[in-house]
Amino acid sequence: MTERELKVFAINFINKKEKENENCVRYSYYELKVKYNLTEQEIGEVLKISKNYFENKSYRVYFVGDEYEYNNSRMKVESNEYMVAIRKEGL
Repeated sequence: MTERELKVFAINFINKKEKENENCVRYSYYELKVKYNLTEQEIGEVLKISKNYFENKSYRVYFVGDEYEYNNSRMKVESNEYMVAIRKEGL
């Protein structure tokens, strides 16, 4: 995938995931690695683009091993997920 194609993919993926659930966005290993067959380098770029996007929209962004709180529950980004973005309360 070219750099331009990857950026277009990332933006489309962000929009799709945000429409699914605007309060809690999850990127799974299955989606990026298996379904879309992205390389580790491509996944890294998608995660970088996504992190910047969600942080600019007042989300907290977490990666594998990070702990976070959502719906009054303490959770952890598991190894089958690449990223979780949680919308900050009150926004």
